[in-house]
Amino acid sequence: MDNRKATLELGTKPVGKLLMQYALPAIIAMTASSLYNMVDSIFIGQGVGALAISGLAITFPFMNLSAAFGAAVGVGSSTMISVRLGQKDYSTALNFFGNCVSLNIIIGVVFACVSLLFLDPILLFFGASEQTLPYAREYMQVILLGNVVTHMYFGMNALLRAASKPRQAMYATIFTVVLNTLLDPLFIYVFDMGIRGAAIATILSQSIALAWQCRLFSNPSEIIHFERGIYLLKSSIVKNIIGIGMSPFLMNATSCLIVIMINKSLFAYGGDLAVGAYGIVHRISFLFFMVIFGMNQGMQPIAGYNYGAMLFDRMLQVLRYVIIGATVVATVGCLVSELLPYYCARLFTTDSTLISMAEHGLRVTNVTLPIVGFQIVVTNFFQSISKAKVSIFLSLSRQLLFLLPVLLVLPRFYQLDGVWLSFPISDTIAFLVAFAILWKYLRKITKQQKHRSNNG
Repeated sequence: MDNRKATLELGTKPVGKLLMQYALPAIIAMTASSLYNMVDSIFIGQGVGALAISGLAITFPFMNLSAAFGAAVGVGSSTMISVRLGQKDYSTALNFFGNCVSLNIIIGVVFACVSLLFLDPILLFFGASEQTLPYAREYMQVILLGNVVTHMYFGMNALLRAASKPRQAMYATIFTVVLNTLLDPLFIYVFDMGIRGAAIATILSQSIALAWQCRLFSNPSEIIHFERGIYLLKSSIVKNIIGIGMSPFLMNATSCLIVIMINKSLFAYGGDLAVGAYGIVHRISFLFFMVIFGMNQGMQPIAGYNYGAMLFDRMLQVLRYVIIGATVVATVGCLVSELLPYYCARLFTTDSTLISMAEHGLRVTNVTLPIVGFQIVVTNFFQSISKAKVSIFLSLSRQLLFLLPVLLVLPRFYQLDGVWLSFPISDTIAFLVAFAILWKYLRKITKQQKHRSNNG
């Protein structure tokens, strides 16, 4: 199908079919991406040991911080490209693409250099102990050396979806997962490289996928493609990218801060294995979150295009579908966490103490999972339609405004249980806030539509 025709279909094709067309590949890709992270953890836990799982958990803030910069560029660029395509402004969309490429390279290199210079102090600040620091250091040294590849790989996938190529984005992710799954045991067991081998497998897989993504964008017949003259950073374009990307940036940066606090609290009240238990809980929960993120990625170009084209009925229709889907997925995640926590934890380790801690953590933290799905979708909806301030507030509310204060107070009274209880309490408050904000916006849109209809 002609690329321009595929883009125009965002405003004409039935919304349900469009969502399936865009969301299904994204869901498969995001689920595969989550499995790819789980595979790393499983091989590390089973092949290196329980403390290696804790060491890997210490690196989560690093991953969140790196993802924050990547999301600021990738999400901001893809959102603006979707809106510009909806407005038929193809030249500006192409310039957003070029600036996105340049920003990813610059940020990827700078982040890696600064982090490598201060790696040990940063990891200690993140909650590493004498026992877990060597594992975290070995893993992050390799990951940071390949950081620019990771930034470009995830950025290109976001741009593929914005350019009406969700299937290609899915193929890139699935390829990366499959190759990483094959390389993990090779580097960890056969080459006896331990946790460093898992990191090498990750970067090598992403590098090969990135080469294929770049080949796709080399076709000059596509609306979005590599072209001379689009890579010089322009202040107006960078400002728009960062303005929209600030919401996911703050969400991931806040996650970094929160995970640091969680790791420190867990270590204080439960030791290294409690940190490892959170690593397991995080991986299991993230599997369901990634399905929801996939739905959001499918929603983003549809909502963004129709908002730009002022087709508000279609915009709200895709929002309803995604809220329903996310709630169903999150409810399944809740049931798995409540009914099968032992089997989830056993995938990662044979250590009975670590399994017991992870079981308890899963049951407590994921009891409110169904309402978390709603909050995530609403946040991403406002991001998709360029409502940066609202999206930023909702991104911050769940973690920084609600989770952090509870996390600082509850453990003082309930020790380790207080850390786990902080999640469902803050999730409930964040859900109520997101519901109120969305309700207010829907009433505003309804009034605008009635006014437009009356004025004919």
